[in-house]
Amino acid sequence: MKRLIRHAFRFGIVGVLAMATHYVLVLIFVHFSITPLIANVFAFILAFQVSYWGHSGWSFSDLTASRRDSFRRFVIISVSGFLLNELLFFLFLKFTNIPYQISLLIVLPFVAGLTFLFSRHWAFAR
Repeated sequence: MKRLIRHAFRFGIVGVLAMATHYVLVLIFVHFSITPLIANVFAFILAFQVSYWGHSGWSFSDLTASRRDSFRRFVIISVSGFLLNELLFFLFLKFTNIPYQISLLIVLPFVAGLTFLFSRHWAFAR
């Protein structure tokens, strides 16, 4: 149980950093006239770096999956999570009047929770 709490705490810190990176980059890209959905793609690619290196080097550093295996698995999880992120973001933009900034603040934590579960139990697991 103590290990789960440590993983969740560290995942949360890295996740907040990655999420903040993602969110701020979307705002910056949109400021420079890139549409929110396209900005979201570029922001994901950059925030992925924060996420992977933080999780592999700190959040789940005590798990013994090889770097190659964990990277491959984490890419699968992250890309799947991003596709869900992009779909939900699109649905918010298309079918609600919620500003894109708020929509993204709703979508990112939801996807992050799923990413934690799959990362801990598959990507970085032995």
